[in-house]
Amino acid sequence: MEEIKGTEDIIKNYREDVEKLTRYIPWLETKSGNDVVSSYRAEQSTFSFPVYDGTLMSFVKEAQKTKLMNRNYHYTYSRNRIKTAKEELGLIRSATIKDFGVLCDILSKYVLGGMTRAQVWREGVEKRIFLEVLTKLKELIEFWDKPLA
Repeated sequence: MEEIKGTEDIIKNYREDVEKLTRYIPWLETKSGNDVVSSYRAEQSTFSFPVYDGTLMSFVKEAQKTKLMNRNYHYTYSRNRIKTAKEELGLIRSATIKDFGVLCDILSKYVLGGMTRAQVWREGVEKRIFLEVLTKLKELIEFWDKPLA
C-alpha cells in the first residue's frame, strides 16, 4: 500500500475498489460461517475437501485484485497489538479516515491469509469481519465524498 497523504488521495485511490466490493455487503449480511463451506467426499475416499460458496470465492478473487490489499498487514497487527477478532472489530468500528490503512490491513489479513489457510475466509464471514470492514470503508468514502453507486 503506497503512502497516501490526505483524504482526497484516499478517496481518489480507493473509491473504485471500495465500490466494487460493496456489492457483496447484502450477501455478507445474510451469511454465517456454516453457510459458506460444505464438505465434499469422493466415493471410496477417506479424505473430505472443503467446498466454498461461489460468491465468497468471487469476493476473495475480486478483493485480491484491488489496491486495498497489503501483504505487510502483519506490521499493523503488531504495531496496534491486535490479537483477537474482538479487538479487530473494535478498531473497525472506531476507525476514521486516518485509519483507512488499518481497515485495509484487516481486510488483507482475511483475504490473503485465506490463501494459505482457507479457514480464515470462513472466519472472515462468520465473525463478520468482511462485512464490518466493507461497511466502514463505504461509510468513510461516502462521508468524505459522495454516495457510492
